[in-house]
Amino acid sequence: MESSSGVDRTRPRTVLGRARPRQRRPHPRPPARLPRLPEAPVADPAYVEALVAMAQPSGRGWWERYRGSLPSNLLDIAELESYAVRMRTAHTIHVPGVLQTSDHALELFRAVLPPLPEREVALRLAHRVERQQVLESENPPEYVGLVHEAVLRMQFGGRKVARAQLEHLLSLSERPAIRLLVLPFASGTFPGAGNTVNYLEASVPQLDTVQVDNSHGPEFLGGAAQLAKYRAHLDWMERMALSPQASRDFIRDIANTL
Repeated sequence: MESSSGVDRTRPRTVLGRARPRQRRPHPRPPARLPRLPEAPVADPAYVEALVAMAQPSGRGWWERYRGSLPSNLLDIAELESYAVRMRTAHTIHVPGVLQTSDHALELFRAVLPPLPEREVALRLAHRVERQQVLESENPPEYVGLVHEAVLRMQFGGRKVARAQLEHLLSLSERPAIRLLVLPFASGTFPGAGNTVNYLEASVPQLDTVQVDNSHGPEFLGGAAQLAKYRAHLDWMERMALSPQASRDFIRDIANTL
């Protein structure tokens, strides 16, 4: 789950270089390591340019320091986020990982069953904090976060931790590259209610990836129909959500009750 981005300690179903068909998106790494190429005309210059850029050596990403210590799917999420030009997320229970405070994330990691060893809790927390740096870069990707009212009312870690998390969301929502939108309980039903969605837009649409959570951890999708479905899903939720300013006011009102 996004609560810990793959809290299940079993081996991920998808591993780079050995992806099962239809379960794993091409990873933004040199083409020799791509599980498969997305469908696209060879004559598409933007697509070709993106592939050429991917083939250029760029050194080891920071996430590689965790390889062998954390599940590979956690590293995959971090790498995909590092290449994204736009991120759209939808959460109905948990605060998006890249927006969590350390105290909030720590509470989630310590609520995993079976319990994680303290060393792994510390590693997951360090990894989570480094993931968040993608929004701290000089040229961050545009981020659109859709959160349900239920997310804001969860008191993981108690009132003090919950209030600090809401105040953190308010601070982040003031940044030019971040748009945080709230869906109140009164907004009614919407498609995929309950699903966590992390849509990562690449430099060309053929390389977009959507990550969804299930009971076994993250799953990566990239078929044209799948991408279209989740774009429509997020578009629907955006139409139902409060405006950015109204969302900030809504979050502030809840924080003031804690």
